[in-house]
This record gives sequence, C-alpha cells and structure tokens, in this order.
Amino acid sequence: MKVTKLSLNESLPLTCSRKGTCCHGNQVLLNPWELARLAHEKNMSAAEFRAAFCIQGGSVLHFNGEKDQRGKAACGLYTENFGCSVHTARPLACRLFPLGRQVQHEKAEYIFQGTTFPCLNGCSEVLDLPKITVADYLEGQVTADFELAQDAYLEIMQNLADIAFTLLLETGLSESGDKATLTQWRKSGLLNGEQLAQLLPTEWQEALIVPSISVEKTDVQSFIEAHNERLQEQAQLHVNGLSSMNDFHEAAVLMMRMALFLARSLGADSSSLSEMWIDVAKENGARE
Repeated sequence: MKVTKLSLNESLPLTCSRKGTCCHGNQVLLNPWELARLAHEKNMSAAEFRAAFCIQGGSVLHFNGEKDQRGKAACGLYTENFGCSVHTARPLACRLFPLGRQVQHEKAEYIFQGTTFPCLNGCSEVLDLPKITVADYLEGQVTADFELAQDAYLEIMQNLADIAFTLLLETGLSESGDKATLTQWRKSGLLNGEQLAQLLPTEWQEALIVPSISVEKTDVQSFIEAHNERLQEQAQLHVNGLSSMNDFHEAAVLMMRMALFLARSLGADSSSLSEMWIDVAKENGARE
C-alpha cells in the first residue's frame, strides 16, 4: 500500500469528530511505558491491565468491545456514548490517528497509508471542520512524551540485540561451529507477540513488559532509564551464571527474542530486523 508522507506545515482535516470511529477495528500497539500509564489510569497493576485489556503478550490493546455500524469491534477501553475511558493516558497510536510515524536513520516522518485521507472512511464530516497543520495537531494531542518513549524503547531494543550479539560473537560460541543460534533468530523473527512472549521465561516477561516501576512519581525519561538499567542488570547477572556453549546459545536466543518482542510493540517489522541482524552476525563470522 502506498505511503503518503506529510510535512509538519501541511494542513489537513485533523480535528476529531468524536464519533469514536477510530476506536473501532484498529490495532493499537503499546510499549511498556504506555502500558504502565494505562494501568495507572485504571487503578490496576501493569500485569492486571495486560491480562484484562491486552493481547499479543501485552503489546497490543484488545479490540473486543461492541461492534459499530460497520461491524468493527471497539477497543476494550471504549465506553459507548462516552468515548475512551482512559483518554488522558491514551497511547501514541491513538494520539496520532489517523497519522502514523516512522523513524528511519534517526529521522521521524509522519505518514498515512493510501492516497485518500483515512478519516474520510467513517468520519466524512471532518471535511466540514477547520483544517490545522500537522505540527499544531501533534501539539494539541500532546505527543512529545510519547514520541520520546517510542524512540527511547528503540534504543533499548538495540541494547538487547547487542547483548545477543555479544553472547554469539564474543564467547567463543560462533567459533565453536554453532549454527543453531542464527536459525532460532530467524524463526523468532517470524513469530507474533503472543508467541514470543510465551517463549520468554516469566521473570523475563515481567522485566520487559510489566516492570514494577511507578509512573506516578517519575517522568517518562526517568521511567525508561530505570527500565533500561533493570534490564541491563538482570542480563548481566544472567550472563555471569553461564558456563557452557549451550548456555550461551540459549541466552543469545533469549535476548534476541526480547529485542524482537519489543520491536513488535514499537511497530517494527521483526522479520526484517532479524534478517538484518543475522546478516550483521554473518559478516562477523557467525554461521547458519
């Protein structure tokens, strides 16, 4: 499908008609900070919120509510005749809608898919509302912290992948003739979030997806820095206990699965990422 790129100064019918059309039949991805914020808004723990409102291991909101006139199910957080029950904590995907955001070479661009502006499907009355620029829309939707979180978690994703590379390339594992690790990386890249989460031991699921870090007393930067530190510390303790080549293999697969799960929650193509990382590993002596 064609992707249309937008400039920040472009004027579009971005004012919401508040019909709730965007709350039906869509996919909303969550990073761990967004999940924690939503849980806090619902007075629940992150683990409780994940069980009640998420699928794909906690990386996607569950759209299992009442269907609209188009036959599309509502987000589980949508309340009929009221709207979003967690509006102040809504994630970036909801704040941006109908726009998307993609980051390439550390540069963010705003897009929509197709050649027809998405809001015309189901909310054609937006044509009668004032047009605003993309920049003004982003400011009004208060996206800054959420974009910061998205970009920070991309870095954590790469940090986890780097640990997997270290385990494969700097422990003697690749020199031992190991071929199973890259095979598992490729297979893991083809799994969905639910499948990846199920392959993570419970303590790693909790550390990655529902860390016990308060969102009430910390800003987004502090939350994510604390999350990264905890993941790095847990990984270091885990690595310190390894001794055999099989241990290194299993740990390299685990860390890559962690990275790929996080990639999926950020909207990245996990299959393409795993292939890219496999190519890098091969360039550095790994075999498959």
